[in-house]
Amino acid sequence: MVITVFGKVLVLFAQDYYPTRYDKITPRDYADEFDDEVALDLLAHMLIVDTKWTSRLVLSADAKLLQNLMKFISHSCDSWYWLIGLGLIGLLGESETHLLAAFWACAILSMAGVVFLIKALFRRPRPEGEWGKIYRIADPHSFPSGHAARAMMLAVLSIQTSSGWVIAIFFLWAVLVGLSRITLKLHYLLDVIAGWLLGAAGGLLALQLYPWFTQIIKALLN
Repeated sequence: MVITVFGKVLVLFAQDYYPTRYDKITPRDYADEFDDEVALDLLAHMLIVDTKWTSRLVLSADAKLLQNLMKFISHSCDSWYWLIGLGLIGLLGESETHLLAAFWACAILSMAGVVFLIKALFRRPRPEGEWGKIYRIADPHSFPSGHAARAMMLAVLSIQTSSGWVIAIFFLWAVLVGLSRITLKLHYLLDVIAGWLLGAAGGLLALQLYPWFTQIIKALLN
């Protein structure tokens, strides 16, 4: 299924940019028609478009107030803040709160591990910029955005415990976190989109695993 969809995407790109050669290709036979050179050309074009759209979203140096706001939003999704906060909630809360805080912390750590592996695979450098040296030194790779993935995953997890307006705020925050990473030159647009999709998938999976997680923890404590 995934390969078929990917093939269709390649075909659409090819028909647009290489019409004389690929105007009769169908998704069913894309595997035989595409060669490495064309695939690299398509990838290069996609990255050029990604860079162009990213540059349009970057904040100018004069927008100090908006830059500071975006810095605050970006830091609000730092993993260590969330892990410390969840640790305090786990210590001070009731038994069910302990389980929920532990589960969210495990989800954050698991997502960080997945993002790390994907970044190690793609090794896309971050955009050039001055702000966020701690991110650039600790993690020089850009694809996908860990902040965007984490924020969207937490927004999905909020469905488990929150009311409608709180959930809406979580999702709005997730979108702003992703945009902040672009406007501050820490990620490309494609990095953030991939992070959102990864976070949404991870959050939905985590919601399915929560009952299993609680049963294991309770069995270990008894």
